[in-house]
Amino acid sequence: MISRREFGSLALAGLVRLKADPTYASTVAGVRLGVQTYSFRDVPRTAGGDAIGPLIEAMKACGLDECELWAPQAEPAGKSREDLRAWRLQTPLDYFRDVKRKFDAASIAIYGFNYSPNSSYTDEEIDRGFEMAKALGADIITASTTVPVAKRIAPFAEKHKMVVAMHGHSNVSDPNEFATPDSFAAAMKLSKYFKVNLDIGHFTAANFDAMAYIREHHANITNLHLKDRKKNQGDNTPWGQGETPIREVLQLLKKERWPIRAYVEYEYKGAETPVDEVKKCLAFAKDALA
Repeated sequence: MISRREFGSLALAGLVRLKADPTYASTVAGVRLGVQTYSFRDVPRTAGGDAIGPLIEAMKACGLDECELWAPQAEPAGKSREDLRAWRLQTPLDYFRDVKRKFDAASIAIYGFNYSPNSSYTDEEIDRGFEMAKALGADIITASTTVPVAKRIAPFAEKHKMVVAMHGHSNVSDPNEFATPDSFAAAMKLSKYFKVNLDIGHFTAANFDAMAYIREHHANITNLHLKDRKKNQGDNTPWGQGETPIREVLQLLKKERWPIRAYVEYEYKGAETPVDEVKKCLAFAKDALA
């Protein structure tokens, strides 16, 4: 069984390794900054349908060297549900190893693979997600899913001995959604490999206190999604215009030296390109850590 202390020690060892490596330029005041690549969802694919090349170029333009890879960007677009299932099950793992090689060549690390099973996923698809994540070189899987599906994911996390961090949204009206502290607690009771990928914007919109939650549960948090939202299910806003304590959270990570990644997730309606908006978010984060 992975104890809170063991998980924290392993994560801390990883942080020390990253900080010692000069290729990781996104460590600011001891805090690992990165990006959820969903932020670049509107970056066009190539004429041949490739999303990875343009994604890597967007990250390089922002000076980023670590990410949580959103699964649809590693998959073909426009397929039917059944065709996509077949693609996941039949595509050789060398395809994902090749994606890793492209990221490696750009000196970008894939820390997390954001693979989010829902009730339509077969057990084979769930299992395949772990194989994809390993081929990509990811340390963890992050998942936007539900409590019933998490129960199905648990035995595969045990099989592959891989951490799955549950990502929360702000829908507190559905007890099957991950949105409340209690829902995260319920997930972690299902498997010793289940942890939390806390989205502080959604958590704030659901009227919970991100600072208090991080202080209490930091040993079980793999990474944060940084975005700004208003309380009471408020909208996403440009950073600094909502009520999410982004600056305070980053200062907390800086002070406590917890090995929790802090990833930009650009989701508000920006006036410029995704690259320009992500650069603004990164500038905000770096200023907050100054």
